[in-house]
Order: sequence, then structure tokens, then C-alpha cells
Amino acid sequence: MDITTIVIIVALVVIGGFVIGVYNNLITLKNKVDEGWADIDTQLKRRYDLIPNMVETVKGYAKHEKETLENVTKARNVAMGATDPAAKAEAENMLSGALKTLFAVAENYPQLKADKNFLELQTTLKEIEEHIQLSRRYYNATVRDFNTKLEVFPNNIVAGMFGFKRRDFFEITEGERENVKVSFSEDDKGTEAADSKESEDN
Repeated sequence: MDITTIVIIVALVVIGGFVIGVYNNLITLKNKVDEGWADIDTQLKRRYDLIPNMVETVKGYAKHEKETLENVTKARNVAMGATDPAAKAEAENMLSGALKTLFAVAENYPQLKADKNFLELQTTLKEIEEHIQLSRRYYNATVRDFNTKLEVFPNNIVAGMFGFKRRDFFEITEGERENVKVSFSEDDKGTEAADSKESEDN
């Protein structure tokens, strides 16, 4: 075996080892992205499951708020039908806006604000929102790492060979999301309790 053949074989082994290493690294990062998205999807489904109960509870006290309730239901259905992160994020922003309006409406109904079931649903929703935020941060971090790895030369060549594609971030409007998490203040609850006690005394 001449020196040229040996050099070619060694070069192929080195290149092959490099390609395998890059491929395995990309697979690991891709799996983390998929894992992060699965976590988000799980929390969003919990949110979707909670909304019908919330709508029914509000309806019991605010039957005349038909348009607001319908908008929440429609936004929920659109969000449930979205699949990729970009479309899902857009739909979630719409749903958050609809829920924000729903809570604003609830402020006008003292009995609804004091309803035990509504308060429990609101607490659960707040917990879900916090989990969504944590899952979103993890997912976006893994997407950033994955996309960066794809763009670096010569990783981009290997990525192209095996069909790896950039992944979308899950971007939501923080302002809308924060407003969804609002809960009636303790002062409001205290005022309601005092009013209730005063009524009983009278």
C-alpha cells in the first residue's frame, strides 16, 4: 500500500469521524428542542382544558357578556389547532388578549370575583402560566443553541447533508401574558368580606 492510499484512508477516517461527531451532537440538541416543545405543549393543553370551566363559571354570573365569552372560546380553538411554534405563539397571544378581556369583565361582577370555583380556577391558571414561562425559556434556549450549531462552518455542511433545519422560537407577548396572570387583590377580597359581614350584621 503506497503512501497516497494511506493518506486518503486516514483522511476519510478523520472526515468520517468528524461528520459522525457533528451529526450526533446535532441529534442531541434536536432532541432537547423536541423535549422543550413537548413541555410547552403539555402546559398549553392544561390551559386549554381549564378555559371551558372558566367560561362556564363566568357565564353563570355574566350571561350578557356573550361576545367576550365567545371570543375566548374561539381563540382557544384557534390556539389548539395551531401546530408549529410560530403559529402557536401568534394564536397564544390572541388567546391571552381574550383572557385579559375576560378578567376585566369579571371585575364588574363582585359575586363572580368572590366565587370559590372562579378563584380556584384563577389560581390554577396562574400556576400554569408560570410553568409555561419556564418551559418557554428552556425551549428557546435549546433552539438558540441548536440554530447556532447549524450555522457554524463546517457544521452547516453536515447539517445540510442530513436535512437538519432551523427551529422557530416560541415568542409570546410578555405584556399580554402578564395581564392574564392577574388575580384580584387581597384588598378587594378584604373589602368584599367586610361588605358581606356588614350585610349579615344588618
